[in-house]
Amino acid sequence: MATTKATPKPKINLLGFEQGEYKGAPSTLCPGCGHDSISSRIVSVCFELGVQPYQVAKFSGIGCSSKTPAYFLGRSHGFNSVHGRMPSVATGAIITNRNLVGLAVSGDGDTGSIGMGQFKHLVRRNVPMVYIVENNGVYGLTKGQFSATADIGQKLKYAGLNELPPIDLCAEAIIGGATFVARSFAGDPRQVEALLKAALSHRGLAILDIISPCVTFNNHEDSTKSYAYGKEHEERLHDMTFIRAQEEITVDYEEGEAIPVKMHDGSTIVLKKLETDYDPTNRVAALSRLDAARENQEFITGLLYVNQTNNRTIHDLLHMDEQPLSHLSAEQLRPTKEALDSVLADLY
Repeated sequence: MATTKATPKPKINLLGFEQGEYKGAPSTLCPGCGHDSISSRIVSVCFELGVQPYQVAKFSGIGCSSKTPAYFLGRSHGFNSVHGRMPSVATGAIITNRNLVGLAVSGDGDTGSIGMGQFKHLVRRNVPMVYIVENNGVYGLTKGQFSATADIGQKLKYAGLNELPPIDLCAEAIIGGATFVARSFAGDPRQVEALLKAALSHRGLAILDIISPCVTFNNHEDSTKSYAYGKEHEERLHDMTFIRAQEEITVDYEEGEAIPVKMHDGSTIVLKKLETDYDPTNRVAALSRLDAARENQEFITGLLYVNQTNNRTIHDLLHMDEQPLSHLSAEQLRPTKEALDSVLADLY
């Protein structure tokens, strides 16, 4: 008698969701784009951590990178803003409803050029959200011009030779007062996922600068944003494993080589250091390491800087109540007639 093999049950997370329920629409980006890899990592991480999709608010600006929120977490809220203005939209939404999990995706042009001013103010206000920069050094959506992160001497088919120095978005974030700054490579899924988990657990703004090769305009051998260059020159500051709070887990590491970095909610990143003297809690050392990497043309990845003491978000700075503004009634938000009359009387 013939027997049929039972179809394995799909894996579900703590919320009872399958991983497919964290996906979005099919991607319209070029086949092989690093942005699609990052979207896949977001899907995997949110599924694994049991993130409630309807509690996530996705934000983006303009560019290839800013199209990607359509490709993950299809059941979440989303707002695609104008070029470079996403940080102010995200700030307003997170202030209004502090229960939202803010997840922003931007690009090197959207952040480092037209959006630099907004980016810096988002950093100084420490808006609690995850901000991903999908960095490829080129304006792919408008056919291949140099972006603000393009390297000196970089050549592009239609743009010629770049003679301007690049902006280091990680250094800009640290200088601006960011409390969590990391860099990774889209072709390193394990590291990207570990950093995403840590970023989602951080109390405050978490900046992730992810080098994401543009296969159409900027993937030639000489480009430091290409896939081949990234795989060949990537220098990890440390190997990382993320440990969820109050969850038993076994970590394989050598004695004396690991640095536990405790996140504000109790979660921990365990760092296995390749450089014995690197300390991600030292702000000055982080900037010095980034500067040295630029001089030596190194591509360093990992957790560059984390501040474990400054956990005051914009909600704390504005002395806001734990109750989200969006949950308050009209009566609670509006002043009474007597109070308004009193204010108006003082103006006469």
